[in-house]
Formats: sequence, structure tokens, C-alpha cells
Amino acid sequence: MDLELKGKKVLVTGGSKGIGKGIAKTFLDEGAIVAIAASTQQSLKSAKEDLGEVATFQADLKNEVDRKNLFNAFIEEFGTIDILINNVGGSSGGKTMETSLEQFKDAMDLNYLSAVHFSQLAVPYMRESSSGSIINISSVFGRESGGKPTYNSAKAAMISFTKSLADEVAKDGIRVNGVAPGSILHPTGNWQRRLEEDPDKINAFVKSEIPAGRFGNVKEVANVVAFLASPKANWVVGATLNVDGGQSRANF
Repeated sequence: MDLELKGKKVLVTGGSKGIGKGIAKTFLDEGAIVAIAASTQQSLKSAKEDLGEVATFQADLKNEVDRKNLFNAFIEEFGTIDILINNVGGSSGGKTMETSLEQFKDAMDLNYLSAVHFSQLAVPYMRESSSGSIINISSVFGRESGGKPTYNSAKAAMISFTKSLADEVAKDGIRVNGVAPGSILHPTGNWQRRLEEDPDKINAFVKSEIPAGRFGNVKEVANVVAFLASPKANWVVGATLNVDGGQSRANF
């Protein structure tokens, strides 16, 4: 299926590894013009070696000034933005009472406020062309408990933000949607580390918690992101789609 993404100008935050890197590759395969942003030059260099024709931007994505400078550099190079993928994220801390308030703030800056800020920067350019797509990568744990409270809280906020911004800008021809991955296995991810540390425990988790009976992979998430960003999904507005092999217990 031709997703009609050829020539579209795409920015993927957290695009140097894992799900973000897979998303970037899928857009490149569709003929899009892709830039990735990440916090270290080393990870960006490695990703570029794998991906080929991709632009790279280094920035501390928790930092408001860095985000604005990065976005301005993207616009200076490409002139506009057609598709924004707010993918950057991470988790820290432990149980709520064992986690500092500073860690909650950092999680919100990285996972949530970065998405709000980049969206605010991108929407004016998308309004000029009366078209555009923003995809926010959240998590099934933004809808139910599981994992670290810092991460879950930020991803829950992202799901709510996705719907509110979608309703605000739909009239301008801009679609905002989200993807909520379940447990995805990739070489640089936590699940790979845990699998290596305790394969029996993790295999038991997969058997009991994921109805499909296996981890998901990066390509399965990236394919959904590309579809949602494409004109083929024109009537999908404000949705956050689970991509989880049935893992989520939520009934929506």
C-alpha cells in the first residue's frame, strides 16, 4: 500500500534507537525526508550509519531552549514540517514513596512537556499548509498501572493531551493521534536487558501477561505510526491506538 508519504518532512524525537529509530526507518522506506533528534552525538552517528539518508540533531530534549533551537534548525534546513513524531521518553525511580519529586519533574519534562512544546512549535507551520500530522508515542501504562509511576503519569498526560490538541487543530487540517505500545523487545531496551538477566522470569511474564504469547517488535509499532501519519488515516483524529498483542487490560 502506498501511504503517500513520499517527500514529507518528518521529525522524530528520540529517533536514534529503539522504537524511534524503527519509525525513522519506516518513513525513509516510504520515501519521506526524515530527521532524528537525540541527546548524544554518538547515538546519532550510529543511527545515521544504519539509516543512511537521515538528518540528525543533537539536543537535551528535557531542556526548553534546546528544543526550540533544535526545531528552528530543522525549519532552517527543511523549510517546514509535515509530520512530527513525539517519541522521546524514558523512565526512572521506583515506587512513588521511594521516588524524589525531582524524578517526577524530569519524567514530565522528557516524556510529556517535550511533546507539548514540539507540538506548539510545529502547529503554526502545519496551519500554513492546512495539513500535518502529529503522532505521540505513549504507552499502555498510560492507561493502567504497571511499571514506574513517573513514566506512567507522564504517558497518561500525553494521552489526554493528544485528544485535546486533536480537537483544537482538526479544523486546520492537522491530525493529532497517539500510539500506545505494550512490551516491545529491541536490543537497546529494558526488556532485552531483563530477558538476559532472568530469562525464566521474563518468559513467564510473556506467557501470563501478553495474550499473543510473545513480545512485540519495533517494526510492528512503526507500521502503525506511519499509517496514522498518512492520508490513509484521514478520519482518525484524537485516537491513541494500543499496539500491544492484547497486553492491555483496558476496555478502550
